[in-house]
Amino acid sequence: MSRPNPTPIPADKLRTTCPAEALAFGDTRDLEPLVGTVGQSRALEALEVGIGIRREGYNIFIMGSTGVGKHTVAHEALRRRAATEPVPPDLVYVANFDDPHRPRALRLQPGGGAKLRDVMDRLVEDLGSLLPAVFTSDRYTARARKIAEAMEKVQDQALAALRTTAIQKGLLMKETEDGLTFGPAKGEDELLGPDEFTKLPTDEQKALADAMDEMQEQLQGFAAGVPRWRKETRERLKALDQEVSREEVTRLMDPLLKLYAEDEEVRTWLEAVREDVVEQAHIFRDEEEEDEEGEVQLMPQEPVSMRRYAVNVLVDHGKTEGAPVIYEDNPVFTNIIGRIEHVSEYGALTTDHTLIKPGALHQASGGYLILDAHRLLVEPYGWTALKRALRSRLLRMDSPAQTGSLMTTVSLAPEPLPIDVKVVMMGSPSLYYELCAGEPEFERHFKILAAFEDHIPRNVENTRLYARLIGTKAADEGLKPFTSGAVGEIIEYSAREVEDAEQLSANLSGLFNLMDEADYWADKAGHEVVERADVRQALDAFIRRSSRPRDDLHESIERGTLMVATEGDAIGQINGLAVMGLGNVAFGRPTRITATARMGTGEVIDIEREAELAGSIHSKGVLILQSLLGSRYATDVPLSLTASLVFEQSYGLVEGDSASLSEYCALLSAVGRIPIKQSLAVTGSINQHGQVQAIGGVNEKIEGFFDVCQVRGLTGEQGVIIPTANVKNLMLRSDVVEACRAGRFSVWAVDNVEPALALLTGLPAGVRGADGHYPEGSVNGKVETGLRGFFERRRALAAELRPLSHDI
Repeated sequence: MSRPNPTPIPADKLRTTCPAEALAFGDTRDLEPLVGTVGQSRALEALEVGIGIRREGYNIFIMGSTGVGKHTVAHEALRRRAATEPVPPDLVYVANFDDPHRPRALRLQPGGGAKLRDVMDRLVEDLGSLLPAVFTSDRYTARARKIAEAMEKVQDQALAALRTTAIQKGLLMKETEDGLTFGPAKGEDELLGPDEFTKLPTDEQKALADAMDEMQEQLQGFAAGVPRWRKETRERLKALDQEVSREEVTRLMDPLLKLYAEDEEVRTWLEAVREDVVEQAHIFRDEEEEDEEGEVQLMPQEPVSMRRYAVNVLVDHGKTEGAPVIYEDNPVFTNIIGRIEHVSEYGALTTDHTLIKPGALHQASGGYLILDAHRLLVEPYGWTALKRALRSRLLRMDSPAQTGSLMTTVSLAPEPLPIDVKVVMMGSPSLYYELCAGEPEFERHFKILAAFEDHIPRNVENTRLYARLIGTKAADEGLKPFTSGAVGEIIEYSAREVEDAEQLSANLSGLFNLMDEADYWADKAGHEVVERADVRQALDAFIRRSSRPRDDLHESIERGTLMVATEGDAIGQINGLAVMGLGNVAFGRPTRITATARMGTGEVIDIEREAELAGSIHSKGVLILQSLLGSRYATDVPLSLTASLVFEQSYGLVEGDSASLSEYCALLSAVGRIPIKQSLAVTGSINQHGQVQAIGGVNEKIEGFFDVCQVRGLTGEQGVIIPTANVKNLMLRSDVVEACRAGRFSVWAVDNVEPALALLTGLPAGVRGADGHYPEGSVNGKVETGLRGFFERRRALAAELRPLSHDI
C-alpha cells in the first residue's frame, strides 16, 4: 500500500519561538549581570587546566571560529588568575665593560629597574660636575704641572748634553726651519762658512764631517725618545687622574654599594662601574682630548662615553599588579623577541645597550602572552623565534637579517634572559589541525587544547543566560535596555544564524552587531527601550543593505530572463533550490532543472559534469541517483535508456548533492511522461535506497522560492518540499510563517522519494505488487512502463539489425 501524502508542516514548527517561561522579565534591567560567557564550559575547563599546570610545554591553543569570544573569554580568565600571582622582576640591560658587545642582563625587584636607572643618572650627573672640578683644582694642577715639567726637564737635559758634546767636537747645534742641525764652529756662537770649511786641511775636514755624522745619529736617538717620554708622561698623568678620581668616585659610590649589598648581581656591576669610571676618568674632563700625535680629535667622544653607565630598563613592573597579561596584536619577529636599534653618527651605524628594545616575550615573562596563530605564522621568523624561546626557555636577541646577510653592521649580542611565560595562541580549527599534522614541535609546546563551541543547546537555561548576556552587554556598552520581546527576537536570530532551531550560535560578534543596530533604530523611533520591532527593523535594514544581488536575481526571474515557473505542469522539468553566498549574506535561488530520456544503454549523462561545471560531490549525487534508478526499475531487464540532466541557465560551478532528489524526480517524470507541478520546489539529497537526507541552507532556499511566488501572487498551491531531517533547522522569516499559517504557502517534509513524487505529480507513488510490477497509473508504474518500452524497442531493433549484421 502506498503511503498517504504528507501534510504541510504546521506553522508553529516553521519557526521555534522562545518559551515565555525563559523570558519572564520586563526588560534587561530586571536581570542579573552575567559574568563570563554562555555554553563554553569545555573550553573554560581546558583553560583552567592549562593555566594551572606551570610546567614546560603546557601552553594553550584556543581553537574556535571567528566571533565566538575566544579573546575576550581567555583574556578575562588569564586576568583573574594573574591577579593572584606574584609580580615578576624588572628586566634591565647594562654595559659589559669587559666585553662591550655583550651587554649584561640584570633582574631586580618590581620597580627596582627604574630606581637603579635614576640612581645611575644622578651618579653620572654628580661625576660630571665633581670630577671636572677636581681636575681643575690647584692641587691637581700643581701635580700635573710637576709631571709635565719633569718631562720638559728631561728633554732640556738631553738637548744640553747634545750641545756640550757637539762643542767638545768643535761643532755647534743650531735650530733651523727644518729642525736642529750641526755644523763646524767658527767661534762660540757662529758656524764656519762653506768656503772657510774647504780651506781647512783635509784631515780636519774629515774629522769634522765624521763628528757631524755622529752627532746627527745622537740627535736622531733623541728624537726617537721624545714619544717615549711623552707616553710616560701621559701614563703618569693618567695614573694621577685615577688616583685623584678614585677618592671622589669611592666617596660617591660607597652609599650605592651599601644600598645594593644584598643584590650580588647589581653590587658586582656597580663595582665594575667604579673601576671603569676610574679607568676612564679622562672622559669627565672639560678640555678636548688629544690623540697620540697631539692633534685634537674631531669626533666628540664624551656624550657616547657617558651612556656606558646608563641603565636600560627593558621591562618596568613598578606599577604592575599581579602577573602580566600581554596581547601582541602584530607578532612580527622584532615584536616577539625585541630588537636592537642603531643610530647614524658621522656616516657610521652604531649601537649600545641603551638601544635594546623589549619584545612581547620580555614583557610577558612571569605571566601570559596571547598571540593570534594566523598572524604569527604569516610573519617571517616569528614562529621559529617563539619555538626556540619555548624550547630553551631563554630569550636570545639574534637578528635573522644579520644571520643571513653577507654584509653586517656592528651590533650587539646581549646576554640571554631566562623567561617563564605561558603562551596562549588562538586560531581556527583548520589551522590547529594543520599545525598538528605539519609542525613536529607544535604539540610538544602546546599540550592543552581549549576548543570553543560554534553553537550551544537551545534550552530554557541557556536562553536565560543569553538574555543575561544581552543585558550585560547593553549595560556595559551604554545601550538602551532590551525588552523581553526584543531579547526573544535576538535569540531567534541566533538560532537562525546557526541553522538549527534547537541550537544557539556562539558567534557573539554578530549578536552584538545586531544589538548596536537595534539600539540605533530604537533611538530613531524615540523608544526608551529596545523593542521587538526595533530588532526586526535592524534585521530588515541589514537585509536591504545586502540584498542587491538577490533583488537583481528576482528581477531577472520576474522579467523572464531566468526561466522559473511557479504554476502549471511540465514533463521532465522541476524547480530546484540553491543557496548563493555573497560576503556576509546568503539567499536562496530557484533553479530550473530539466531531464530528458530516450532509448539507450543505461547511461545518465550529467551535462554539468561533461561541461566541467560540476564539483565532485554533485557528480557523486548523480551517480547515486543512477544506481537508485537501476535498483528499482531494472531488476529483471537491462536499464535501456540514455538520460541527461542539467541545471538550466547555470553558467558557474555546480557543487553539492542537495539537488539529487530534484534531479531524480525530473528524471522519472521524463521516463514516465508524468507532469510535475511547477508550483512546487524541491530540495534534498538521496541515497541508494531512496531515503531523503538533510541539506544545508534550508531556510534561505524556502524563502528564495517564497519571494518569487509572492511577487507573482500566492495561490495556496505553492510550496517547498524539504527533507524531514531538516525540520529541526527551520527558523523561517515571520512573513513566510504567516503565509503558511494562512494556507497561502506550504512546506512539506519527506523522508523518502515516494512521498515527494506523490506531492509533485498528484499520483500515488505505487508499491510493487505480488506479480513483481507496480500498479498501473502510479508514478512507479508509469516509470516502469516507460523503461520496459525502451527495453522492448531496443530488443526489437536488435532483432531487426541481427540479419543485416550476418549479411555483412
